[in-house]
Amino acid sequence: MSENSSKADQLNTSGIESRKLNIAVLPGDGIGPEIVEQALNVTLAVCKKFGHTLNFNYGIVGACAIDATGEPYPKATHDLCMQSDAVLFGAIGDPKYDNDPSAKVRPEQGLLKMRKDLGLYANIRPVTTFPSLIHKSPLRADLVEGADFMCIRELTGGMYFGRPQGRSEDGNTAYDTCVYTREEVERILHLAYKYAMQRNKKVTVVDKANVLATSRLWRQIAQEIAPQYPDVETEYMFVDNAAMRIIQWPKSFDVLVTENLFGDILTDEASVISGSMGMLPSASIGIHTSVFEPIHGSYPQATGKNIANPLATILSAALMFEYAFGMMEEGALIRKAVTASMDAGIVTEDIANANDKVSTTTEVGEWIVNWLIS
Repeated sequence: MSENSSKADQLNTSGIESRKLNIAVLPGDGIGPEIVEQALNVTLAVCKKFGHTLNFNYGIVGACAIDATGEPYPKATHDLCMQSDAVLFGAIGDPKYDNDPSAKVRPEQGLLKMRKDLGLYANIRPVTTFPSLIHKSPLRADLVEGADFMCIRELTGGMYFGRPQGRSEDGNTAYDTCVYTREEVERILHLAYKYAMQRNKKVTVVDKANVLATSRLWRQIAQEIAPQYPDVETEYMFVDNAAMRIIQWPKSFDVLVTENLFGDILTDEASVISGSMGMLPSASIGIHTSVFEPIHGSYPQATGKNIANPLATILSAALMFEYAFGMMEEGALIRKAVTASMDAGIVTEDIANANDKVSTTTEVGEWIVNWLIS
């Protein structure tokens, strides 16, 4: 389950002062191992170029962990994450669990447990467009061209974790509870304002304060916090209006912050703006260790076929350099390499144009590595 550091040490050949980076690698299920392999190779190439030493160890999570241990997020995996500076994560999910509603243990429980145990309270999803993909967006080019905003979703509270939760004894009634505390709301809002200060100084707080008590708490706390950031414009928007605005006017957003369930839905909606879900990375910021992963799922139909798009995972590695290690130049270089690969037509089938030669997962990763080290 572990990778010794000798391979990384051999790559530390430049004259730049070295930093030692320790990461946990959790490939997960489906296409996870294939796309994470390419992201890890890119990470190693960047470390070589900048003179850093990368130590990494593998862990299991999701369906593969259930098969091996009976647990979707084993203690050994958690211990590895806690001992690491960052986590590079693939995807979880397997049809044998998706198609069994009676399953007591499910891969998704591993993701929720990882979020809870690592204190992953904020999911950050940058939404950007790529010139070579504008025509693949379902929205008009004039609407999406130049769109660049960040969705910040609260991860540890709300309906996914609220109790009581369950079904009545006769099975005919089901119930979920939405719960938020002041501490949870304050923490995520301060993070949103922090990132807005580094961007275009605008925060959109998304809630349903006209109906939900938890949303009224969100809005009250946001109104208390906003004056602490006088340079940032604050707007408040009901979630149904936000859902329309993301489609009608995506360029109107800078930093959008919201609760768990709303964020889950809105971020998937926003993902189509770029033209492919296979292009979008994410970062889950934690109290302990932060996790970096693509937003797409495990895509079991493509497992082992070497056709999956690795770019979202590679871009997640760019976020890892920036958010976990404060290495902005390294992250920017990875994004530049990804753009160069797309401009050169080195793409997988999901984003290929009619005249493009379709590349495999491995070929895309190798091209980017070669570009980085050339």
